[in-house]
Amino acid sequence: MSAKKIFNYALLILLFLNLFFISAILSFQFTLKGEMITLPSLIGKTLEEAKTDLEKKKIHLVQSGVRLHQRYERGKIIFQDPPANSKVKINTEARVVLSAGKEKVVVPELLGKNLQTIRPILEEAGLREGKISHVHTPKYAAGKIIGQYPLTEEEVGRDTPVSLLVSQGQHEIRYLMPDLIGKKATSSITQLEGMDFNVSNIRYRYYRGLGSGIIINQSPAPGSKIQKRNRITLEVSK
Repeated sequence: MSAKKIFNYALLILLFLNLFFISAILSFQFTLKGEMITLPSLIGKTLEEAKTDLEKKKIHLVQSGVRLHQRYERGKIIFQDPPANSKVKINTEARVVLSAGKEKVVVPELLGKNLQTIRPILEEAGLREGKISHVHTPKYAAGKIIGQYPLTEEEVGRDTPVSLLVSQGQHEIRYLMPDLIGKKATSSITQLEGMDFNVSNIRYRYYRGLGSGIIINQSPAPGSKIQKRNRITLEVSK
């Protein structure tokens, strides 16, 4: 074999080896790159849900504890390490902490109490005021609590809102205030009091050209909507 052929043969072998090593290096780099994955957020998921997500990415899930949490219910993930969006290699571990639920407190008895007095009671019990609804009823005085949810002695999470139903007392009928100006005070007052209206303020004033005992001013004004408990004031000539 001539020297030229030997040289060409050796050159081909060298080129082949170079290509082989370059290909191996590139393949190794791509393999390394493929081993890195982005860790998803596991917060708020159950342990089984998180395991399903991570098995697809070849990451091992490890539970590393539980603790009370005000937002997430028992069994939900509240902490993860590494955090979400971290770049990690496959076959590594992700550690999580589960919620033990909210701290439990007992709902106090609120029925029959006045609405204005329950806030400190709720705060002391570790609860807070929820939705307040009102209803007219002749059985309970206005401002009395006649319903609550959650119910008395029920165990609930700390800071749970307690909804209340409050009495507005008996529903009162509204009347139109009559026009009393120019009428005799005695007969008008007798008629109003006979119908259980509250005529509680009568003032007398001299009015030129008008005899005594005539209504010259009134409050509420004629045509106003009033209830029987509303105070009626009359000004009468003397």
